[in-house]
Amino acid sequence: MHDDRLITEARIDRFVRDRLEANIYRRTVPLRAERWEAPGEPVPAREAIAQDYVPMAQGEAWGPAWRTTWLRLTGEIPEDWGGEGFAVEALVDLGFTSNQPGFQCEGQVWRPDGAPIKALNPLNAYIPLAALGGGRAVEFYVEAAANPDVTQGWQFIPTAQGDRETASPEPLYRFGTMALAERDVQVWELLQDVRSLRGLMHELPMDRPRRYEILRALELVCDLVDPDDVPGTANAAREALVPVFSAPAANSSLRLVATGHAHIDSAWLWPVRETVRKCARTFSNVVTLMDEDPELTFSCSSAQQLLWIKEGYPELFERIKEKVAEGRFMPVGGMWVESDANMPGSEAMARQFVEGKRFFLEEFGVECEEAWLPDSFGYSASLPQIVRAAGERYFLTQKTSWNQVNRIPHHSFLWEGIDGSRVFTHFPPTDNYNSDLAASELAHAERNFREKGRATLGLVPFGYGDGGGGPTREMLAAARRSRDTEGSPRVELGVPRDFFAAAEAEYSDPPVWAGEMYLEKHRGTYTSQARTKRGNRRCEHLLREAELWCATAAVRVGAPYPAEALRRLWRTVLLQQFHDILPGSSIAWVYRDAERNYEDAARELEGLIAEAGRALVGEGGTEFLLNSAPHARGGVPALGAAAVVRPAGAATLAERTADDGGRRWVLDNGAVRAEVDARGLLVSLRDAVTGREAIAPGAAGNLLELHRDTPNEWDAWDIDPFYRRTVAALTDAVSVEASTSAAGEAVLGVRREFRASAVTQRIVLAPGAASLRIETAIDWHEQEKLLKLGFPFDVRAERSASEIQFGHVFRDVPTNTSWDWARFETCAHRWTHVAEGSYGVAVTNSSTYGHDVTRSVRADGGTTTTLRLSLLKAPTYPDPQADQGRHEFTVTVRPGASIADAVEEGYRTNLEPRTVRGGHEIEPLVTVDNPGVVVETVKLAEDGSGDVVVRLYEALGERAAVTVAPGFEASCAESVDLLERPFSSRDASVGVAVTPVDGGGAAMVLRPFQLVTLRFRRGF
Repeated sequence: MHDDRLITEARIDRFVRDRLEANIYRRTVPLRAERWEAPGEPVPAREAIAQDYVPMAQGEAWGPAWRTTWLRLTGEIPEDWGGEGFAVEALVDLGFTSNQPGFQCEGQVWRPDGAPIKALNPLNAYIPLAALGGGRAVEFYVEAAANPDVTQGWQFIPTAQGDRETASPEPLYRFGTMALAERDVQVWELLQDVRSLRGLMHELPMDRPRRYEILRALELVCDLVDPDDVPGTANAAREALVPVFSAPAANSSLRLVATGHAHIDSAWLWPVRETVRKCARTFSNVVTLMDEDPELTFSCSSAQQLLWIKEGYPELFERIKEKVAEGRFMPVGGMWVESDANMPGSEAMARQFVEGKRFFLEEFGVECEEAWLPDSFGYSASLPQIVRAAGERYFLTQKTSWNQVNRIPHHSFLWEGIDGSRVFTHFPPTDNYNSDLAASELAHAERNFREKGRATLGLVPFGYGDGGGGPTREMLAAARRSRDTEGSPRVELGVPRDFFAAAEAEYSDPPVWAGEMYLEKHRGTYTSQARTKRGNRRCEHLLREAELWCATAAVRVGAPYPAEALRRLWRTVLLQQFHDILPGSSIAWVYRDAERNYEDAARELEGLIAEAGRALVGEGGTEFLLNSAPHARGGVPALGAAAVVRPAGAATLAERTADDGGRRWVLDNGAVRAEVDARGLLVSLRDAVTGREAIAPGAAGNLLELHRDTPNEWDAWDIDPFYRRTVAALTDAVSVEASTSAAGEAVLGVRREFRASAVTQRIVLAPGAASLRIETAIDWHEQEKLLKLGFPFDVRAERSASEIQFGHVFRDVPTNTSWDWARFETCAHRWTHVAEGSYGVAVTNSSTYGHDVTRSVRADGGTTTTLRLSLLKAPTYPDPQADQGRHEFTVTVRPGASIADAVEEGYRTNLEPRTVRGGHEIEPLVTVDNPGVVVETVKLAEDGSGDVVVRLYEALGERAAVTVAPGFEASCAESVDLLERPFSSRDASVGVAVTPVDGGGAAMVLRPFQLVTLRFRRGF
């Protein structure tokens, strides 16, 4: 028997293109088009609709980058249109340049009364008549956004289009067809039938009879459809396919719960202001499609995005609320934005859930149970306990499917955090959060699913995303055709809550993954756009200070507590932590906005702190130190204020001649002794307690190294391992100058120049300090370069410790496994620590997140552990001027340090001394009697009751007994969740048993790294 398979498949392909796709619309009539150019930034719809429009023709050019053109489109539907089997629609082509929604021009359709209808993109360019009012006369408006295609085919080519100030003024697009059209529903449905079966056929093995059954059925369809009468013969062809669709899926088939989705990046290759419109376009698409199709469900993850809709699109927000009440439009995740999960600080990560969950509860009455971070760039080992402390039970992502070397070997499992908390976690087996439910994706899910024989359920978020768009009617058609069809997984439409409940119930003993979920890609996101990272770190600590001192002032002197201002400022910072803003992977416009927002927030927070401080210390001329750190400092108690006491004596600075004849400067304060050579490099560092040399023999710290940084793709995101093969050590110093500061500090000033850049450093040893401080200012004008600052220690470290949210994580230094090798760049917060037995060295930083730790064996048989911080990266995509200009970094090196010392030093580096003149000290609002328990936050309760909320955690990885005592009249203390509510019986294990003590205090025993929120009921 001959095999005509290839001939038949070619026939089917042409049949789809020339017979079905070409006959979806039976008749069309042009719409009359007029236009109005919005000046500058977008304007409200009612304002735009009221403008004077001028006639325009098809094919006219429009749209300089980031500008907006409004269209008024009118027409009359012919009397004989819209009979049985036909649907009248408007079609609008804005001049789409590819089939990629969300990354080019887009449109929002409006009614004449200013109500939004739906969006336009290249794969969703129709407007149903019902949405236009249903009459014969048609009038509507289109807000056309000329967003440039910054992707350029994902070639990572530098472009000036990512900044309004440098973008081309020339039009980017030409208007295409704008018409009323009569859609043949049967032809359209037949097209969906054929697409579904053709896709399934290509996924089946060549030896499967089912593949040939489908092939012959499609061949029969080609025979049955008359090219001269496609509409008249389409129904017969559909009937011929009924037996093929009726063959049920195997009992063992994977069951996929499909939920509509549109992962909208809150900024990326567009600014935040455009994201607001993307949200409106996408959500209007969703609710309009819900009106057409009652089976559609949709999952929406970011509270910030829905707040934008509430504020800017109130009619749309009301429609969304209706769909939420129906259980079809589901808020998920419970976070303010889908934030980065590595770099946000402890309290900031908690506040993502506090603000997100509170918004969903207040606006929709929905309690989210699942953390939803499908696209963030790796997941901190602290997240499970933060998720549980927020009252959530589940976690979803798919991003680790991007790993370059290793794959986490599960799709459904328990993820265990550093304190032992566990959350039921699922990775969608499609490895995608933008599925279109094509047969290829469904087949990949079934082949890929790692829980075969143990579980049967997977979740599939479907819809166009990143740049928005959401689900389409074609995707819903694909879902229905895969509901129960032989050869395909079973697909059912649903919501994440139901999926997680069912998946957890069927998988009674899932495997456990403990610790961080490291993404083996996008390692450069710990470093790119350093000014934004500095702004984030600074504002996180200013918020800590502001809440502490404003709460203290409210309790101590009755000052008003600025709750609304603090919430607004927190929300500003939380938005900037979105996973394409804080990581440094967005266009230039985004970072101009972010840096301005940080400066505005910092200015306002400084004002709140100063006002609270003045109110607390009262009138007087004594200089007080406000110590907002969780550790005592210079005779000042933690979280309190006392008169400034200057350390006795001064650090000394002496010059000597080294054994090799070179110059050396010796900085000594009795606790630390450092030697710096004529190159400005740190060649010796000892602490007085152990007397041990921290710097490896023959090596030097404070070493700046410049690497070539040319990743294979994703410039701002990635650091590839071959960067280490090209390195230039910046050892030449233009000058090294010694001085002493007014505070008695020994200071060496070092200046270096290299290529087009310059570095100025101050190497500082303060009186009484346990660490050497290095302040680095860089005037940076490099591109495709990575700058690291390294310290080679005479330590044989088996592992390094790095601070993460509410604790720290250990990572192996030797690269024994592929997992260790792939983890060549890691994230740390304020400190990193390496140790050999009981001797360790801590390195802290003021705003750096990227680190690497390596080990080598010297000729003398000793081992050197080198710790390096990644200071700057110079990618050219998507921001060709990323990081150009001036930057400042502070690093401290503390020899002879324990992890407890590292924790304290990290806070010291990031919470600079703050002084105020007044008349009296400030007693701490709360005290703890165990130095291993760290108070992260002191604030007043969110509900305005005046109760004091204290968030603390065990910081050393040890079981800790602690008593927390309020410095005010309190009736009792209660363990509560992040939203300051008593734990439900289901989540009681997340809280802590509190034993009341005199004065309203609380005695507790904490697990290692346990996070606890206490609510002190005020005694009035």
